[in-house]
Amino acid sequence: MFGLNSTDRFLLYNQACDMRKSFDGLCGLVQDSMQQSPTCGVVFIFVNKGRDKIKLLHWQPGGFVLYYKRLEEGTFQIPRYNIQAGNIKISYAQLVLLIDGISIKNLVKHRRFSSTINRV
Repeated sequence: MFGLNSTDRFLLYNQACDMRKSFDGLCGLVQDSMQQSPTCGVVFIFVNKGRDKIKLLHWQPGGFVLYYKRLEEGTFQIPRYNIQAGNIKISYAQLVLLIDGISIKNLVKHRRFSSTINRV
């Protein structure tokens, strides 16, 4: 069962990833390159050089879950970013669009009402 939702945080690894890596190898990238703890609850996203494979590493109570998708045709259209920026935060909506093959390179999110009340 796909156990991800909009309350999760998502970080995209900013380099091409070797898709032969599994749990331990991806945890090593999270710790060494992303400077994060793999068990912090964040969903870490990895894309290969050809952009036709994607892996999501997520810690859930009891252990790691690894989601993997390989495209038979086409590529994942990852957002533009500055290579020096480090980790790239994306939203759940952007992740769904990315996995469904919709380009998220130039999306503009319009302001919406927020129930946050600023009291003086």
